[in-house]
Amino acid sequence: MADSEHTPESNVDVLIIGAGPAGLMAACWMAHCGVSTRIIDKRGTKIFCGQADGLQCRSLEIFDSFGFADRAWKEANHMIEICMWNPGPEGVIRRSDRIPDTIVGLSRFQQITLHQGRIERFFLDNIKKYSKDTIRVERGVIPESLDIDELKVKDQSSYPVTVKLRHLTDEEATPEQQINGSKISDGLFRSNLMHEDDEDDLIRKSKSRVGTDEIVHAKYVIGCDGARSWTRRTLGFELQGEATDFIWGVLDIIPITDFPDIRMRCAIHSAENGSLMVIPRENKLVRLYIQLKEVTPDASGRADRSKITPDIILNAARKILSPYKIDYEYCDWWTAYQIGQRVGTQFDSHERVFLAGDAVHTHSPKAGQGMNVSMHDTYNLGWKVALVAKGIAKPSILSTYQTERRAIARDLINFDHRFSRLFSGRPAKDVMDAEGVSMDEFKESFLKGNLFASGLIVNYGPSNLVVKVVDEPEKGELSGSTSTSIFADTFAKKQALATGLPVGMRFNSFKVVNQSDARPWHFQEKLKSDGRFRVVLFAGNILNPPQKSRVEQFCDALGAPNSFFRTFNPTSPPLDTVIEVLTIHSAKRTETDLIRDFPEILHPFNPHTGWDYDKVFVDDASYHEGVGDAYINYGVDRERGCVVVARPDQYVGWVGDLEDFNDLQRYFEGCLVLSTHA
Repeated sequence: MADSEHTPESNVDVLIIGAGPAGLMAACWMAHCGVSTRIIDKRGTKIFCGQADGLQCRSLEIFDSFGFADRAWKEANHMIEICMWNPGPEGVIRRSDRIPDTIVGLSRFQQITLHQGRIERFFLDNIKKYSKDTIRVERGVIPESLDIDELKVKDQSSYPVTVKLRHLTDEEATPEQQINGSKISDGLFRSNLMHEDDEDDLIRKSKSRVGTDEIVHAKYVIGCDGARSWTRRTLGFELQGEATDFIWGVLDIIPITDFPDIRMRCAIHSAENGSLMVIPRENKLVRLYIQLKEVTPDASGRADRSKITPDIILNAARKILSPYKIDYEYCDWWTAYQIGQRVGTQFDSHERVFLAGDAVHTHSPKAGQGMNVSMHDTYNLGWKVALVAKGIAKPSILSTYQTERRAIARDLINFDHRFSRLFSGRPAKDVMDAEGVSMDEFKESFLKGNLFASGLIVNYGPSNLVVKVVDEPEKGELSGSTSTSIFADTFAKKQALATGLPVGMRFNSFKVVNQSDARPWHFQEKLKSDGRFRVVLFAGNILNPPQKSRVEQFCDALGAPNSFFRTFNPTSPPLDTVIEVLTIHSAKRTETDLIRDFPEILHPFNPHTGWDYDKVFVDDASYHEGVGDAYINYGVDRERGCVVVARPDQYVGWVGDLEDFNDLQRYFEGCLVLSTHA
């Protein structure tokens, strides 16, 4: 071997393997939380064309919490309507229905499309800004081995995961392209039609050169390295599921066509030639997902990718769209894949090495879920790893990653299994056609799918981060997490205090007005992804003396020396680096005074910068944007209010009354490390 005699070694809190959207989301958390991190990727460059393109509502809410949703919103194509096309009585396709692409009223954002490369660029810029350029994607770097020292995994000061890395040449880090004579960029090297992985070959080539290896000792490793994950294989974990016989091609083109709905999202079923989905994109591009009826798997269950070209995919689209014509002069990218749904057996090893995204669940891309759910995995995981690595949160919260995200992965697989088969099936000719797909059933599935695909119906089960009642089906799934017990009738009373903020779901957003300067805000804009928990005090009618007394008693408890707020936050400004208190009251803004009517702890005083004017809000009319009706929409009593805990990822963890301070104290004692800043 040509290895150097002195292999360099280093320590890092978090090593992220894979710099796609899931890996970059994890790195973004580390940048915002100030955790030492390295992120590696075996490819030499980020994505410049193709791959994923759909961004769902929840993803945009998350981007906004990091500070770059506006960039995606401005560049993207906005998806407003879905058109369904089905065969008429004579067998010719016709528009049969229109539905909104995003269910109205669910979010302040709607679904958009923008190619993955731009999204990666937004992440990279954000990571550079918040890490002060200390976290950079190291490209052309591949892991060779991974070992976990099981004797050290319980020691929070140790670096129990040892990873040997190899550095590649530019040529080795560039995936093979231009197969089948095509000069257009293709994504087949990432497709599930690929039979082999190239890691062993790349490692062998790297070993032939001196000085290409290094050893990294990490507290935590996050494997975001795709459907053929090296990390997953190295851990000995598997994906379980099945592939279908359905082969689909993908074309990103600027279309020349007389099809009238080419700038709408369309689901098109032809009578005999298969199905097609139209996804309008930015810069005049349109993505076509096309069922390839003439390409079938071989005896091994895999399709021969050498038989798939852009021309074959386009000809399949022409047959489906007939009698409409379609052609192109410019094709940006193309690929093909075989529909299959698989989910990982395990999401972590010793709660030190984690898998996320395609490494633990794969499915068809037509539901626009791959990139979104992958990013949501690491949005769930990133802050937990960051806070444990910093000694702020208890290691026990790490088990909630598998319990929370595995349930979502299973829901996704079940949804995609049903949806992809309905999409790929032949339309029923009449009610007696048992083999055909009912178009009414397909529409119903599409509508339900839109709700699921929005990412807004995720509902996490009970744990030490989510205080709610354990349902019987959840008990097996919760075996690894520390569940905070609560009786059903007690929980029902607490949840009734804020019916519009279900415990375990994301904190929905409605307009409120800043008490100090009258500016309206979507309240969710104040729940930034910076690693902090929020205690949201719905203070009710603060001008009513009995209610004001309740608020003052709550604030006295909050300010007591042994309260969670004093225990976990530092004693000198800023006072809210771990837990921030935000207030929404319901009295008239013009009759209320920040300093006179609200205890100091709700708007802390800093001797260098004065009062904090950005923590107290009111559910009242704004001059230009009307009333947000926050109390009504959150289901909170305008007189008595309540208290809600939002986790660092904006999910509701606890709801209680102003008098339930001891329960609130126990919540934080259950998930945070005492005396962190004492």
